[in-house]
Amino acid sequence: MSVLSGGSPREPWFRQHPRLVLMVAGVLFAGVLVLRLFAGDAVDATTLLFTLPVALIAVAFGVRAGLTAGLLAVALIVVWAVATGTALSPVGWIARCLPEVLLGLLLGDAAQRVRRAEEERRRVESAALLYREAIEINDSIVQGMAAARWALEAGRAESGLKTLEDTIVQAQELVSGLIRQAGMSERI
Repeated sequence: MSVLSGGSPREPWFRQHPRLVLMVAGVLFAGVLVLRLFAGDAVDATTLLFTLPVALIAVAFGVRAGLTAGLLAVALIVVWAVATGTALSPVGWIARCLPEVLLGLLLGDAAQRVRRAEEERRRVESAALLYREAIEINDSIVQGMAAARWALEAGRAESGLKTLEDTIVQAQELVSGLIRQAGMSERI
């Protein structure tokens, strides 16, 4: 179970609480900017800490949000450079900015691919369950009805009616069970 919400153990906290993700990322962006403005000098690797909120947003929201977060990190790096009067070489700018943008793009894309793969897995599992249930219905109901028909055609009316009644009871149980499994019993 999720430590923060007691929710589904399958979903990480950042998918269950998107507002919390934005708040944490905002605090991280602000914290890194403040640290960058008031501590260390230009050669410190403090701007690398912008990768934390960029990664969090990319994983939580996907490629577009990851790119946006990467560009926000670049903007905050520009704010730092302008506010402190720091002059960076082209290589310095590339080394500080390109990783932020690429991280947002690549990690966001990977997160979206994982999410799509999880959805596809759930869809396939659901289809497999429906297939198994269809086979069970076929085995129970259709075969029971066929046996009842054969008994009736053979002139064994009492046996045929008994088989038909048993088949109807099985059908009702199967359908009721499927409705309960689907959580639809209150709606029907």
